Amino acid sequence: MSGGNTFYLLQELKRTGTDKLIIEHIKKGKIYVSTSAGSIIVSKNIEYVKFMDNPKVAPQLNNDFSSLGIIDFYIVPHKNHIFLNGMVKKIVKEYTGKIDLYSINDKQAIIVKNNKMEIIGI
Repeated sequence: MSGGNTFYLLQELKRTGTDKLIIEHIKKGKIYVSTSAGSIIVSKNIEYVKFMDNPKVAPQLNNDFSSLGIIDFYIVPHKNHIFLNGMVKKIVKEYTGKIDLYSINDKQAIIVKNNKMEIIGI
């Protein structure tokens, strides 16, 4: 799953029913590989990325930002990115202590296997 606007991506996954298919396949043991917004949508809720992406591009969500709920933590991609790091810092400042955040740079990945999470890369 690729990136883009997280809110729009979630809206379209829900509109087409693809969200349910993804959840079903992951539960069956299929591997899910994603970047950026594709990584964010596997959390329980995407509201926390409102400082990075504009939720107004997804009016069909009706402010319901519940997402796939595959993982019980929240990924913040693009740490130290030349253009996005300011937004990353704002998210981290606003949500640290409120939700379980993991900020990663573009050379890192998070692997979740057997309910264990590991950050790899440099």
